[in-house]
Amino acid sequence: MPEAVRHTPKAPTHVRHLAAGERIDAHRHDDHQIVLPGSGVVAVTTEAGTWFAPGNRAIWVPAGTVHAHRAHGRLNAHFVGLPADENPLHLDAPTVLTVSPLLRELIVEYTRVPAATGPERGRLRAVLLDQLRASPQQPMQLPTPTDPRLVAVCALVHDHPADPRTLAALGAATGAGERTLSRLFRAELGMTFPQWRTQSRLYHALRMLADDTPVTTVAHRCGWSSTSAFIDVFRRSFGYTPGTHNRRP
Repeated sequence: MPEAVRHTPKAPTHVRHLAAGERIDAHRHDDHQIVLPGSGVVAVTTEAGTWFAPGNRAIWVPAGTVHAHRAHGRLNAHFVGLPADENPLHLDAPTVLTVSPLLRELIVEYTRVPAATGPERGRLRAVLLDQLRASPQQPMQLPTPTDPRLVAVCALVHDHPADPRTLAALGAATGAGERTLSRLFRAELGMTFPQWRTQSRLYHALRMLADDTPVTTVAHRCGWSSTSAFIDVFRRSFGYTPGTHNRRP
């Protein structure tokens, strides 16, 4: 992330339409912010990593966090700002949340006319916050490595998601031992190498699906042994099959 970042004290509540590949450069707010992709896939990146979400997930960004957004596919992003002293989830780091159909509709309606006031909007906001408190957290994150040995291995995996090499083989290619790398993955990134690689492949898969790439092609390019194996992992991760990705509301 760049050293000089834009400071927008108030996190806006609104809808923003972004073209595929469009970015919102690094910035920070004094408020918390929720971003829900009404269509497409949204990625939020900080110095600590990248969080990604399709339409049945939302990303919580805590107040003061320097972050950037990127659209995959045509993105209709619904942003909800909350004051810094109102943290219904008690979260101090970016987090991906499961969004129920009800919460999704509440966020869409709340951002539709952001300037609206009155008791009806107050009730809408109260129900939205109640639903938000009940939203389970999801591990849709690619932590950013700092150790040079991890940086080299993660770059190989992320740049070539279909690469089938084991951690030992990747370590040999980058001059690091398998045991050392395995320990670093757990200590620095909080996950095992297979878990990190799966997260990377899922992120690539969402990006490709957002661009209307066929499911079989996505499975092959992202390194799954078969289309059925990809569908199973995707469904368990996101709650729907990849073939329905661009047909979902």
